[in-house]
Amino acid sequence: MPRLKVTQVRSGIGGTAEQRDTLRSLGLKRLRDTVVKEDRPEIRGMIRAVAHLVRVEEVE
Repeated sequence: MPRLKVTQVRSGIGGTAEQRDTLRSLGLKRLRDTVVKEDRPEIRGMIRAVAHLVRVEEVE
């Protein structure tokens, strides 16, 4: 199954509490944190909610 590398590139400060919670749910705690997640609809939805704060790459 494909995987997604998600990197936080902008701060959650100034965003809504929901956006900050979404970053935490993805496992991102600070700028330049990177996590690798399974490519699933739930993860894609979380990424879409904070798309302006993260960078996403597909990895094998």
